[in-house]
Amino acid sequence: MVKQRVATGAAWSSSLGTLLCLEMALVCLSDFEAYAKKHLSKAVWDFVAGGADECWTRDNNLMAYKRIYLRPRLLRDVSAVNTKTTILGTEISFPVGIAPTGFHKLFCPDGEQSTARAGAAMNTCYIASTYSTCSVEEIAAATPAGLRWFQLYIHRRRDLSEQLVRRMEASGFQALVVTADLPYTGKRREDMRNSLQFLSSMTLKNFEGAFEENDHSEYGLPRDSIDPSVSWKDIAWLKSLTHLPLIIKGILTKEDAELAVRHGVQGIIVSNHGGRQLDGVPATIDALVEVIAAVQGKVEVYLDGGIRTGSDLLKALAIGAKCVFIGRPAIWGLAYKGEEGLIQVLKILKNEFSLSMALAGCRNVSEIDQRLVRYSRL
Repeated sequence: MVKQRVATGAAWSSSLGTLLCLEMALVCLSDFEAYAKKHLSKAVWDFVAGGADECWTRDNNLMAYKRIYLRPRLLRDVSAVNTKTTILGTEISFPVGIAPTGFHKLFCPDGEQSTARAGAAMNTCYIASTYSTCSVEEIAAATPAGLRWFQLYIHRRRDLSEQLVRRMEASGFQALVVTADLPYTGKRREDMRNSLQFLSSMTLKNFEGAFEENDHSEYGLPRDSIDPSVSWKDIAWLKSLTHLPLIIKGILTKEDAELAVRHGVQGIIVSNHGGRQLDGVPATIDALVEVIAAVQGKVEVYLDGGIRTGSDLLKALAIGAKCVFIGRPAIWGLAYKGEEGLIQVLKILKNEFSLSMALAGCRNVSEIDQRLVRYSRL
């Protein structure tokens, strides 16, 4: 009888443990990462998580935040904390947007339409990728009133890029983001090992019917379709195509930041492509210091790469970023529960940011400045 009770108790305990695990809330972005890694296929996970070469820059994007300390101010009456800010004159609920990443139908059925709806639900900005599995028109239809920017890769067939710029503007996108750090695709070892066969089932809707050959050998498009000849002179060409604000993504140095200002752009995204291009470049939070000093407030500066917590966001804003954009964490949210999962990711970041602000003595975003941070000597 005793043995039976022990066995029954053990079984009940095991069942309860399983139930608790099933019902356990995802409380931080790392929980969503773990879920995505478990539920996506290995090849798809490698595609999302991978970096270039030895992945040093990818990993350093995260580690760099550990070298920055916060200097909280106390007794500041933080009974009311306001996380709102503006980007290019438009108010958003907190300074986190959704970075451009491609192939969202790999992660949820509605793809980028779910992403756009989540961004609109949280009253923040979504940058749609050239490599979307929904067209610019479909994304716009999903959120007619949402804040949407569009990210552009310039292709060898300039007519395709020109048509895409005109289509996104006609669809109501509010800014053009040009990715400058991809004249060629970085060497991503796991993608090479996996051959990316799963991308053959994905249609890049913005290019549907544009290529006669059935070649998806390089991230869904014919090989070498991106134009490596793009230079600063092409910024004037892009500005001739649209009246929308122009933002350059991928800048890491003061020299290129100064050139961007000189060429009349309205914004810069400090980015190393999530560590997926040139391995060995600085973490974006480290490069941000140099870029902020160079532009001297003449254009808005944003950042992506490595943001995982509300305190990371607080550090980025203290150094000078106007807003940050999340890439991989957005995908983890989509992989969890589509639109709902991404909303959960954004809510967690917003709540963590609000708490970090309060604990640091900041009542609104305008009170966040460089006096709030210092760097470790390690």
